[in-house]
Order: sequence, then C-alpha cells, then structure tokens
Amino acid sequence: MIDTLSAAQARRIALAAQGFTRARPAAVSGRHVHRVMDRLGVLQIDSVNVFARSHYLPLFSRLGAYEPALLDRVFLSRTTHYVEYLAHEATFIPIEDWPLWRFRMEDFRRRWADEDSWMSSNARTVQWVQDELRARGPLRPADLRADAPRERGTWWDWDEVKLALEHLWRTGDVAVSGRRGFERTYALAEHVIPAGIRSQEISRADAILELTRRAARSSAVATQSDLADYYRIRDRAAVARSIAELVDAGELHPVQVRGWERGGRPLPAWRHRDAILPRRVDAAAVLTPFDPVVWFRERALRAFDLDYRIEIYVPAEKRRYGYYSLPVLVGDRIVARVDLKADRARSTLQVQSAWWEPQARPGDAEPIAAELALAATWQGLEHVSVSGWGDATAALHGALTAGAGASVQRHVHAREGTR
Repeated sequence: MIDTLSAAQARRIALAAQGFTRARPAAVSGRHVHRVMDRLGVLQIDSVNVFARSHYLPLFSRLGAYEPALLDRVFLSRTTHYVEYLAHEATFIPIEDWPLWRFRMEDFRRRWADEDSWMSSNARTVQWVQDELRARGPLRPADLRADAPRERGTWWDWDEVKLALEHLWRTGDVAVSGRRGFERTYALAEHVIPAGIRSQEISRADAILELTRRAARSSAVATQSDLADYYRIRDRAAVARSIAELVDAGELHPVQVRGWERGGRPLPAWRHRDAILPRRVDAAAVLTPFDPVVWFRERALRAFDLDYRIEIYVPAEKRRYGYYSLPVLVGDRIVARVDLKADRARSTLQVQSAWWEPQARPGDAEPIAAELALAATWQGLEHVSVSGWGDATAALHGALTAGAGASVQRHVHAREGTR
C-alpha cells in the first residue's frame, strides 16, 4: 500500500530534513556549520555579491546571524574538511567525497579526448599549466598569467590559461586549494586531496547509488527528477536503478503527494525511511535562489508554488521582481520574495522590492520584518530601507517600523506604480 501525503505534510517533511525545525543556536560554532553540511551534503558557490554571496546564506537561513569569517575558516583554511567540485554546480563538498565524483571527472575526460576538443587543441597550454603547478605549488590564475611564456611574440591568450585550469579541475587533475577574496587558488589534486582518499576506487554505479541515497535523505520526500537534480545526475536510468535498490533495501518507501501531478496523474515519489513529519514548522528565513530547498525550479513550483526566475540577465526595465530577489520562508510556506542590497557606504540594507507569493497569509509581514532586521545586523548594517516597488513593501515597512531594532527608512522606488 502506498501512503498518501498532503502537500503541506510533504513540505514539512522536506524542511525538517533541511534543518528548518531545529532551534537556532545562541552562538554559532564550527560544529553547527558541519551539522548543516551533513544535512545539505553540498553548499553551492556563487559570485553575486549584491547582498551576500550565495554560499553564506544557507547557514544564515538555518543558524541565524553568525560571523561570516567562520565560514571562511571552515571551508577555506588549509586544514579544511571541504573542497570544491561540480557536485551540483560549483559547490563545497566534504573532501572525503572526492572519489564519489570520479565518474563525473572521467565523463569530462572522455568528452574531451577527441582530437577536435579544446583540451586536445590546447595540449601545450594544459601541459604548461600542470608543470607550473607541479613546480611552484598552489597558484592563482593571475600568478600564471604573470609568468606565461611568449608564443610568436605575444602573450598566450589569458582565457586559455583560465580555461586550462577549469578543464583540469573538472577532470580531477587539479583541485581548488583555497581562495583569496573570491579568486580561486589552484593546485595539483595530489597536493590537496590526501593520498588515502585519492586512491579509493568507487564504481560509477556505486557512486550514483550513494549520491541518490544522500539526495533522498536530504530531500526526505522527492520524485525521481528531484533526486537526479540534487547532484545533477544526467543518467536518469542509473538514478531509477538506484531508487529501485533503495526501495528493495527498505531505505525508500513509495508515497503519493496530493497535488504532485503531471498530466493529471500522480507523480511517483519516495519518502526516506528516516524522514520525520513535524507537526509544524516555525521557521522564518531568507533563502538564496541556490538553496537546496528551491534550487530545482520544478520542485520549487510543485512543492511551494514558487515560480522563480533569476532576473540578473533581464534588462532592468523588464524585471518583474528585481535584480536578485530572494525567496522568503515563513513556516512551511514560501510567502514572499525580496530583492536585497547591502549599501555599505550608508550602512543600509536596501529592500529594493518585495512581493507576496500565492501562499502568503495575513501576519506574515512581522516574521519577515524580524528576519530582515536580523539580516541587517548579520551584515553589520545599521539601517533598513524599504522601497515602494512591490505589493509587500508597505506591510514590511509597517512591520519593520513597529518592531524596529534597526532604524527604518521608507523611500519611493523609481518604479513604484509601474507594475
């Protein structure tokens, strides 16, 4: 017999698995960061820094205000337990997971083995980059650029050196050894990944099985597409075989979720055996678009009624919600989206736009306002400024003013009334 869940139950189960039913600690330590990583499995990295870079936000969403330097110490120190790889997009992963990704590294290697590939066409550049890293240790791209040899009287194309590093990282020959600011430092994998980890052999089938198991644990209740997307596994047949194995082993149980349909038919879904159904979720959190809760847009729409699109590349006059709007969670619902900017010169968190989502309810403005005030404090900002662009701005301004822990300003956005 297949159990049936309501859409709200499925959301609560998923949010519990992602850590949103745990109380935020009074003081955040490295132990809390590791605990979040145990739940998420990966932390996606993104360069956009209008408010805060994406990889800092999932910890804030779950743990509350913490010292951002803590993340740098945990993930970027020389004694880190983490390393970067394409485990979704570019992400931090536990360093011991490096062998799990050898199948993906080998896929890249096979794809680029053809004589017409970029790697083959630029073999001299690739070899020179490897030789430099072997002789000199970890280097930034800029370090390599400074010493690149001349070729026919001109410098090698800068993009070729960068591309060589990126290709070698994808094939696992090179690893990211750290960052200076946001710029990566690269080294040969043997100088970053311990030999005992690099020597482990995990078959493609076993790796996909393990990653499907982890995706199921982190998602708690999910469709096949959800599980495949968590680690961006394109081999859907392998994911299907892994699901079948996990069902046979009793780790996954088939379920139906009301409202999870395609073409009028229920979508097959599975619940992890350790998934917990909480009576309620009391969280309020600003999410990055690259949080596992919402990063798979199909799942975000199905589970949270969130039809999301990043508008960074949309011309300003055509944006519906703003440059980099962030989904806002209240309870088990995505209730709003806010476009935030940290104006550090004025020590102000700017709410450039704010919009209600279909699942919003009366009273949601207050917990959002409290979270925005906390976000300002987290980023060391003294003020919160609310524009007039968006149907949630008036309510948020009122709630911020009523409970203001930071000074609150109201200004009329240039686009107020145009939408």
